[in-house]
Amino acid sequence: MGKKNKDKKGKGKEKTELKTEKKAAKRAKKEIAEKGEEDIEQLIAKFTEHDKRLTQVIEEKCPPPTPRSNMTLVSHPEREELIVFGGEYFTGSKMHLYNDLFFYNISKDEWTKVMSPKPPPPRSSHQAAVMAQGGGQMWVFGGEFSSHSQNQFFHYRDLWVLHLKEKKWEEIKSPGGPSARSGHRMVAFKKQLFVFGGFHDNARDYKYFNDIYSFDTGTYVWTKLEPAGNPPSPRSGCLLFATPTRLLVYGGYSKEKVKRDVDKGFIHTDMFALLPEGKSEGVNPKWRWQNVKQSGIRPSPRCGMSAVIAPGNRGVLFGGVFDEEEDEEQLDGVFYNDLFSLDLDKGHWYSVNLRGERPACAEKKRRRKQKQEEGEENMNAEEGIDTEDADNLNKDDIDVGTSDLEEALEEEPIMQDETQGTSATTPAVFPGGEVFSVTVGPQISLDSGGEVVNNDQTRPAQKIFRPSARMKPCLAVKESTLYLYGGTYEEGDRQITLSDLYTLNLGKLDTWQTVIGPDPQTQEWQESSDDDDDEKEEDRKRKGATAKKTEEDESDDDSSDIDMTFDDAPKREEGEMSDDYFSRTQDYWLTQAKTITEGDGISLSDRKLLKLAKEICQEATGQD
Repeated sequence: MGKKNKDKKGKGKEKTELKTEKKAAKRAKKEIAEKGEEDIEQLIAKFTEHDKRLTQVIEEKCPPPTPRSNMTLVSHPEREELIVFGGEYFTGSKMHLYNDLFFYNISKDEWTKVMSPKPPPPRSSHQAAVMAQGGGQMWVFGGEFSSHSQNQFFHYRDLWVLHLKEKKWEEIKSPGGPSARSGHRMVAFKKQLFVFGGFHDNARDYKYFNDIYSFDTGTYVWTKLEPAGNPPSPRSGCLLFATPTRLLVYGGYSKEKVKRDVDKGFIHTDMFALLPEGKSEGVNPKWRWQNVKQSGIRPSPRCGMSAVIAPGNRGVLFGGVFDEEEDEEQLDGVFYNDLFSLDLDKGHWYSVNLRGERPACAEKKRRRKQKQEEGEENMNAEEGIDTEDADNLNKDDIDVGTSDLEEALEEEPIMQDETQGTSATTPAVFPGGEVFSVTVGPQISLDSGGEVVNNDQTRPAQKIFRPSARMKPCLAVKESTLYLYGGTYEEGDRQITLSDLYTLNLGKLDTWQTVIGPDPQTQEWQESSDDDDDEKEEDRKRKGATAKKTEEDESDDDSSDIDMTFDDAPKREEGEMSDDYFSRTQDYWLTQAKTITEGDGISLSDRKLLKLAKEICQEATGQD
């Protein structure tokens, strides 16, 4: 009796799935046509045809780019420039996709829009990586395109290179690459590109990936890697770092169906390293996945966190969002504006707390102290006192700016317990720079109202500015300066797309500098007709409930109301975003929420109490 061919059986299953997919796609196109909406592939073809009219490179000085999200920002490998490509903007009723190309001259603070023949079609959630070879190259892979209504999605699997010297695009047609996807990650590593993860969503079904491919930029050949070991689970939106010896994957997001129309999301917080196995060399070395044990003060679970590699083989990470699930349909997002550093060699986390600008008098005092300590060291040597013992005696007097602090703290680090959440006592150092935060001496802290309290009477307190809370900001590093550009956050049902730009000196770690401030005038929001109908229904229900409650209150002679006023609420600073204001003054509003619930004899969970505090804050301050 003959044996069944397992390969043929597998291929039969693939053919059946392909036929089912084609039928579903055909049915979907018919439904779209009945709605009077143009097919998405035809839309992309129109963009491509329009761009073919351009025959030469045109460069125009321009204002900063309009607000957009899910674009890419990279630093030019040879010049003092940043490069922005693509992105999307949602107005509340329409989605707009871009394939604009902008160059930002750092020294001149000047933007240039570059129009080049035959560019990639519009896209968002793609990836870009730069290389110095050939006069500089920017490689772009994948991404997605959406119709205005977001009823149709198209995922790319194309690979492009922008030759930075000529500012000309070239599509690289090489077989064997990753499937169509967005939300993946791509990095340059030893003249190769590595693509990991991502997802594909066709509005009927979705799939997350954990495959990894390499592309040789010399031979233009794709290779699907088959590493040994246990790989990361499928995910998108993770962080991917390329170090001199390995690749690191951290975090990400995925979801799976729990019911027919209900999905459950998962935020990943694990870390994996992809290492060359043994001393394998040559064109196709062997690779191995390895789980990485993390230490230090780790970020709270979140997605939409952005990262970039900084000098000293350290990752710098900012922002993100955590969606609190109210029920199966409603999510309430908590956005962050904290800054973290990751030692890519050790997998050790640091929470970065900026020092603020050092006054000139304090800087002189620090120099005098350093000279004094050097003099004491020489005196100790003359008197026969062991230098190490002297250092131990004066350990509590270490100043933030001392040059030998990195060595001292790396030998005996001072940090909070991981369970305490915040990392005000965690030191971290960039080469040639200074310590993020040290609490061996007097500190500056915040009171319950968010006001600065000076615990060190010898140094005046100062408010340290931070960019507002957001998810998916773009980060880039040039020399020793970190650039933070754009991102999104939510105010109620509104999605706010930012276009602000900030810098942070990674050597000093003193304070953020504003290059382009937030501009509410650039925001456009139009409620969709469905949202309008939902709002009217909610208003009707709310008014009915309010009227009913009023009748009940009037008929109850024994009831007593708590007369709440918020005259003592912390003042909202000019231009301060609502989420940033609430984050700064959260303790005050939690106190008000507790007063109200205790007065009514109601007990709420911490999560629900936080939500109530946010609602009270919005009502009291007139925020949307």
